[in-house]
This record gives sequence, C-alpha cells and structure tokens, in this order.
Amino acid sequence: GGIYICMNTFLGFGKQYVTKHYEKTGQRVYLHLKKTRRLKEENNSSAGDPPRKKPTRLAIGVEGGFDLPEEKYEYDEHVKIVILPEHLDIPQDGLDGLLDMVKDRISSAIEAILTADSASRKQEVQAWDGEVRRVSRHAFSLQQLQNGIRIPPCGWKCSKCDMRENLWLNMTDGSILCGRRYFDGSGGNNHAVEHYRETGYPLAVKLGTITPDGADVYSYDEDDMVLDPNLAEHLAHFGIDMLKMQKTDKTMTELEIDMNQRIGEWELIQESGVQLKPLYGPGFTGIRNLGNSCYLNSVVQVLFSIPDFQRKYVDKLEKIFQSAPTDPTQDFSTQVAKLGHGLLSGEYSKPALSNGEQQLDQKGIQDGIAPRMFKSLVGKGHPEFSTNRQQDAQEFFLHFINMVERNCRSSENPNEVFRFLVEEKLKCLATEKVKYTQRVDYIMQLPVPMEAALNKDELLEYEEKKRQAEEEKQPLPELVRAKVPFTSCLEAYGAPEQVDDFWSTALQAKSVALKTTRFASFPDYLVIQIKKFTFGLDWVPKKLDVSIEMPEELDISALHGTGLQPEEEEMPDIAPPLVTPDEPKAPMLDESVITQLVEMGFPMDACRKAVYYTGNSGAEAAMNWVMSHMDDPDFANPLVLPGSSGPGSTITCSDPPSEDSVATIVSMGFSRDQAMKALKATNNSLERAVDWIFSHIDDLDAEAAMDISEGRSAAESISESIPMGPKVRDGLGKYQLFAFISHMGTSTMCGHYVCHIKKDNRWVIYNDQKVCASEKPPKDLGYIYFYQRIPS
Repeated sequence: GGIYICMNTFLGFGKQYVTKHYEKTGQRVYLHLKKTRRLKEENNSSAGDPPRKKPTRLAIGVEGGFDLPEEKYEYDEHVKIVILPEHLDIPQDGLDGLLDMVKDRISSAIEAILTADSASRKQEVQAWDGEVRRVSRHAFSLQQLQNGIRIPPCGWKCSKCDMRENLWLNMTDGSILCGRRYFDGSGGNNHAVEHYRETGYPLAVKLGTITPDGADVYSYDEDDMVLDPNLAEHLAHFGIDMLKMQKTDKTMTELEIDMNQRIGEWELIQESGVQLKPLYGPGFTGIRNLGNSCYLNSVVQVLFSIPDFQRKYVDKLEKIFQSAPTDPTQDFSTQVAKLGHGLLSGEYSKPALSNGEQQLDQKGIQDGIAPRMFKSLVGKGHPEFSTNRQQDAQEFFLHFINMVERNCRSSENPNEVFRFLVEEKLKCLATEKVKYTQRVDYIMQLPVPMEAALNKDELLEYEEKKRQAEEEKQPLPELVRAKVPFTSCLEAYGAPEQVDDFWSTALQAKSVALKTTRFASFPDYLVIQIKKFTFGLDWVPKKLDVSIEMPEELDISALHGTGLQPEEEEMPDIAPPLVTPDEPKAPMLDESVITQLVEMGFPMDACRKAVYYTGNSGAEAAMNWVMSHMDDPDFANPLVLPGSSGPGSTITCSDPPSEDSVATIVSMGFSRDQAMKALKATNNSLERAVDWIFSHIDDLDAEAAMDISEGRSAAESISESIPMGPKVRDGLGKYQLFAFISHMGTSTMCGHYVCHIKKDNRWVIYNDQKVCASEKPPKDLGYIYFYQRIPS
C-alpha cells in the first residue's frame, strides 16, 4: 500500500504503476508515504458540551456551511526512501550512511514533499460559497431623500401591518416594510416589494441582520442579493450606526437553508427515511463531493455504466498509461481512464476497516474516490466548470462530450452511442415550399406543456386556497405538484413551431414558416432532458415543479423523419441578401431588448449580437441566443457585419480558427478544408459552424465534385473526397429506461444532484459517496433520462 512519489517530478504512483514509471523515465528514487488508518476514539459529548452548530452559510465544506461526511479516522504516517529497480528500502532516519551532499538534498526534498499543500488542500482554498454577491449598480448613485426620518436601534414594525419580523428598510425614503410571503405561508405580506413597484426605490436592507461586518441588502431592480460598499454611509443617513448594531433576525441565506431542508422533493429523490441496503464492489464505487461537485459525480457514474466508455478508457487502461506524456495530470485520456478504473475496479468500494475487520456502514457511505485531477483538468479554462459553484448537469454532460470529441479524433469514439441526426423541415406558408436540413445532436430536449396537466382541478383549487391564505395572512396550503403526461411532452416536441420573419428563398422575401423537428437517426442511447428550467416573465430563472411519469419502455418510431416527399417542392437554395461594404448601413437594433439583457449582467457586445442574429425578434429569442452561445470564443466581441471589417473586433473571418474547433468538426467526419470553411463563414464560432456545415452540405458536395484529378472519373473523385458525414449509429426507435439524474432545489445554480442506474435488473442510487439499492426510484421527478435501445 501507500504512494510512491518521484523525487524528481513529484508525481505520485501506486505500487502497481511505480515500476512502469521507472521503466519509462529511468527515475530511481522515490519517497514511499503510507498512512495507517485507525478509528478515532469515541468522543461522547457531555451535558456541558455545546450542541452541534446548524449551517449558517449557503456553502458546502467551508466554515459555517453544510458539513461534508465527518472524518471518523486518525492516521499514522510511515515514510521511507525506495530505490528502483532493486526496491531497496531506506528508512527516513537511515540516511546517515549517505554522503552529506546527497543526504542534504534528499532530506530537503522529503521535507518539501511532506510540507507541501496537497491537491485536496488547494481545492479547499477554493471551496464553494453560495453567498458570493456582486456590487449593486445603485450603490454609488443611490438617491436618499432628505425627509428627516431617523430609525431607532430596535422595536421596528411594518408601517402597513403588524409584522415585527422579516422587516426591510428602504434606503431611499426610510420606509420600514415587511418582506415577501413564501410558498408555505411564512415570511411577510409583500409590502416592501409593493412599495418598490409604487416608487421604484431599488435598495433595501434587512433590519435585524445589520452588524459591524455588513448586512443583507436586496436590489429589487436587479432582483438579487447584492453588496453595498457604501452601506455604512447609507445607514447613517437614517441615524443608524452599523458599528453598534447586533444581529437579531435570520439572514436570507439562513432562511434558504431552512427552506431547502424542508422541501419534500429532497426527501423523495434521496429516498430519505428508508433504510437502504449499501452496495459494494465493481461498479458500486461512490464519489466524494469535492465542494458542490455532485453534478459531475452523477454524470460520470452514468457514463461509466455504458460499455462503450468502459471499452474506450478502462479496458485500454494499460495502453493509455504507457502512452501518457511526462506529465499525466494534464492528459485527458489518462485522467478519464484513471477515473473509470477507480469506479469499476472495486478497489475503492469496500466497507470501512475497523480493527482490521470490514464493518458495514449502514448508511451506505464509503470512502469512494476523489477525482480532483479529473475535475481540475476538464474544468481548466472554463468560466464555470473551473469553479466550485454548482452547475447544470446537462451543460456538464455536453461539455464532457465535447472534450471527448476533441481528444478522440480518428480513434474509437464512445460519443457515438449518443450522437444522432436531427431533421428539420421548414415550410413557407406563403408558397407551401419546403426546406430540409440535418444537424448533429446528443440530447433530446423535451418541453413540458403545463396546460396538459392531469390534475388541473386540484391545481386550480390549490391556487385559490393560496390566494385566500395570502389575503388572510394565513399559512399556505400543502403544495400541489402538476402531473403532466409523458405523451403530452412528446406531442409538444413533435408539434410544428411557427417561425416569424423567415427568409423564404422561394419568395425572396420574409415570410412565416412552420418548423417541424424529427429524428433522422436513432442513437444507441437516447438522452432526454426535461426542460424544467425556464425564465419567468421577469426573466428570473425558475424551475417547474412538475411530475412526469416516465415510461420504462419507450417507442419513438413515429418521430422518424421522412425526408423530401414526392408531393413536396423544395425551396431554391439561394443565399439571403447580406450587408456588404458597398452598403455599410448599420442594422436597427431594438435598444430596449439590448438594455434588458445588459441589465441581466451580459456584455453589451454580446447583447447586440443576440438582437442582431435573432432579427429583432424580441427578448425571449435574444435570451435564447445568449444562453446558446455563452461558450463561444467570440461571445463578448463586437458585432462584425457580414462583409465588413468593423474596428475593434478581435476575432474576424481573417483570423485563423482554433485547432480545437477544427478538430471537433473533423471528428464528426468532415474534412479539414470543410471545417476551416465553416468556421471562417461563421466568424470562428464552433456552434454556428456546425449548424452552417449541415445547412451547406450540398454546396460542399458540389465543390468536392468539381475537384477532379486529371485522368479520373467524377464518380471516383467524389467517392474519395466527400466524407460520409458525422458517424452515427442507427436502429430501431425502441428503448428501455437505463438511468436518470435528478435535481433537488429551485435552480441549476443551487441544490443537489443524485443519479439512479439500473444494474443487474435492480435500481441503484448514487448519492456522492453513498451507494445503495434503491427501494422507490423517483422516476417521475428526474431531470435527465438515459434510455438504452432494446435489441431487435
């Protein structure tokens, strides 16, 4: 046991791999570090000991936040020097026989290794904190009325009702009003927010949370908790000395923590309150939460339950390790293979040892693995996945799929199990002519038609009771969750969608079209995302509280595309008119939509592009564009019109595309020249380039056909030069449910993820380090579902 640390590169290896490192590098001297674990002595709390503190911060694994599983063990360290290939052991206190110079160098290296911060310690420094807030844009220009109001240090009451808790001081006019009413009837009577709607005064501070260190400040205009660097000055305007104030009420973070612990969704999805049977062995390895990393844990547990990913990374482990670069910590294949081995070998999925004997943890919590190097590598350079903030599991799934694409290139690609072709049909309503295009996708995004809920009467009754309770200031009734049939979601997916301002090449003018989406191929594994997360009328992200009874077996054969039919007439393939240098007329952009997006925190140039590329179609279309293109390398670059060379643009069509983007398109089966052309035509935007290449595939085919070498027939040239397109697997559209990932919480930016996977005809729940047989898998509350094709 233990770990062998190379005294030259400081890379660590297990016993089975240290010899391979020696053979590959010739490095002979290693520090062997072994820790022997023993149970901590029971510390029975006496009556005088303080009780365990409740969480006070919306954070995980940091001071005041939610605790990670408590460490139950103490460790004894054993250190020695090992010389390879002889495996000669030299105890740390046995260096006296060496030359002084050698002894000093080895001793210094040992000291440096033993005192260095580990990767886990460096992760702790970046531990996630859900309370990070931005400075309000009103903080430095807040208007404060000279109305003579002075606020006493205590004894506050809402000026419009009798509430004495959850009170907010408006920092413009000094009004003291109660806060919002929560879904369960607690909170206030909405008087503070109603005052904002009447006056437009944006900032309020929660009375009872003011201390010398700060206070809860809310911006109604920005609809978020914010920071006010001038808080002391703003409070002093109303006679409040924050240095003398003490905390007397719960902060908003404390209230949110309490709420999260009460929401029934958490209990259902985690199967709390039931004694679940712990599972151990290959394929039942838990993953430690590295600080809000449950989204990553859930996704990789599912992926490494799929044979193609096992074959690619686990079965070829030795070959991958042999071909790894000198620094394997930065090699994608090495880190993915290491992760897969950790999950599937069974070496890290064992009951805890106690006095040399294995003891079952009745809660199913095991040591598991901590994939810190993997998380660091896949998140490197990404504005979100490089942090310890909560993320959307669907976005991480696509991010990881994209990294696999980049690193597979011409080799075996496990992504093929998910890849399918989408057929989009556009029908011009003025001419009845049609246009067919195909594009690659990996996820079927299923809309949720709330109007199709089966329990409409109960929902209406609940809304009425809720309204009455709010009027009478009574606790709200028990929450009623909408029950939407899965068939209604499928019908909504397949229904035609109206496209306004569609450029019809048949008319050579704008028209209205109907867009119909179908499958051009069916993948081996169908990934379905339930579109639970949406935006309200005020553009605040929200989650639909909905139950959808997902079928164990699914047949989507009816959604297979048909292609151009004999009775249909295709639109002519003519490019729409573009703005050229001879027509430098700037487009008229809807400034109100741009302002709305900018106020949500997006860059001005990105907002201008969103409005331009969606043809002034409104805030919703522009917001969708922003959300779809946030990862583009040119996302925040100035808008450059087609054919122009606008100043200030850092990425223009004259700049070479990135090799990563080229490699991604080439991995789909296209040639390098075609990838370069697509990227240049879309200003080096990878996502738009993929759309472009599929919508111009006929043009690419024609160009390839013209490139005929002398002495060869056109047929020979075309067959050799035109790629087959992206490699997809096709088959029957009949599937069975294989796994699903569930989310608990109010938005993708907070909460918790777990996954359920069907193994050996039984459901298993993976909740970070906890792996157990599932008793009641909540299949109706999932977020991402994985279906496996039923063999014909």
